Amino acid sequence: MTTASEKTDLSYALAEQRELLLITVRGLGDAQAARRTTVSELTLGGIVKHLAQGEAAWTRVMVEGDGELPDGMLDMGQYQAAEDETLDGLLERYAAAARATDEALAGLPDLDHSVPLPRTPWSPPEPEYWSARRILLHLIRETAQHAGHADIIREALDGANSTAQR
Repeated sequence: MTTASEKTDLSYALAEQRELLLITVRGLGDAQAARRTTVSELTLGGIVKHLAQGEAAWTRVMVEGDGELPDGMLDMGQYQAAEDETLDGLLERYAAAARATDEALAGLPDLDHSVPLPRTPWSPPEPEYWSARRILLHLIRETAQHAGHADIIREALDGANSTAQR
């Protein structure tokens, strides 16, 4: 019996969470993706934008390993789709970020590869390091959390949810 590697298993878990998000936004137009349906400021388009930005930023942290803060990583505007952004365009950005992450992970010999984290206003005084494993686990958690948010927003929008749309 052959078992998958840890990297393969975790990459698959991230792909599953991405797919749940994509199911949740399937069939929507731009106006629906921009509509708030709860007390939260989050919209479906904003979630897709944030996950695309976040995945691209964390992949850069993992690949570059220079401890530099990626452009836009702390930009609060990443949670809101701009008026000129379409859902299709945001989904293309998300797909590109996912491909870049998958390619970066495939190129790593293992998940023990460690990199310095970028400095942020809340960083401790001493440098912090995360392994590629921890970055991948962070991406899985972040994607799952926001896929859940998206499911609630979608259900409030039109009654659909990812479970029913599978």
